[in-house]
Amino acid sequence: DGVALHGVCSLRPTPLQPSAAFLGSPGEGSPCTPSLGWAGEGPGTGGKNRHVCHAAARLEMGSLWEEFNRLGTEMIVTKAGRWEPEWPGGLQRWGGTPFLPPSLCRRMFPTFQVKLSGLDPLADYVLLMDFIPLDDKRYRWGRDNGGRGPDPGALSPSLPCRYAFHSSSWLAAGRAEPAAPGRVHFHPDSPAKGAQWMRQIVSFDKLKLTNNLLDDNGHIILNSMHRYQPRFHIVFVDPRRDSERFAHQNFKSFSFPETQFMAVTAYQNHRITQLKIASNPFAKGFRDGDPEP
Repeated sequence: DGVALHGVCSLRPTPLQPSAAFLGSPGEGSPCTPSLGWAGEGPGTGGKNRHVCHAAARLEMGSLWEEFNRLGTEMIVTKAGRWEPEWPGGLQRWGGTPFLPPSLCRRMFPTFQVKLSGLDPLADYVLLMDFIPLDDKRYRWGRDNGGRGPDPGALSPSLPCRYAFHSSSWLAAGRAEPAAPGRVHFHPDSPAKGAQWMRQIVSFDKLKLTNNLLDDNGHIILNSMHRYQPRFHIVFVDPRRDSERFAHQNFKSFSFPETQFMAVTAYQNHRITQLKIASNPFAKGFRDGDPEP
């Protein structure tokens, strides 16, 4: 993780740059050992700078993420400049009027949101995310289970029963494609004081996904039909000029297994489609019985 985070940004109190390094300095306090934090605390916290070693992150909407995870979460990725419908049926419906919402088609839902604690209220921090492959395989959606569907006990009771014994599933279809260019997404409020980050829920609602290898908009580039794990990083901004020497001590990473997903260009699992419609506030017009806005 330390190697992956080197060379991403400058964490001195100046505008962020895509070069230089994550910083940290043991001289500002003795490194500390891990303490109990909220769910999702990553490994490797020993020897970290005191400004990050007690940092903890709690995943918001955890029950919703768990519900998606039980079904096999899918996230839409699209080519830049080409709209692909977030919902089935092509055009969106809002109050009976079809429309195309390009700002929604590549954003993650559920949105990645965390509540932070354990930061130094007066110190500056940068928050960012990246995405790593879960394995070395690519997948396809199909039938290869002898007609047996998934365990009905693992399904959400809120989903239509006609999907309860759907016999399709994700199947390994060969070796993974070459890894997409590694990118990180900085929270737009970075850098900010620890007090500000801890005051309210931190939301990465501006983060967008694409499968366009030539993307020049700063979106996260992923290969479709591959599985990914989002990672969240807290980085202390060290003002010392030689702080690059201590970069490995000055960040803390978090991974939440329930946020793993399959990158797709169109939803494959009908139960995922139904759950997205049922739980996404932007899909209100698709819900039976809802009054028109």
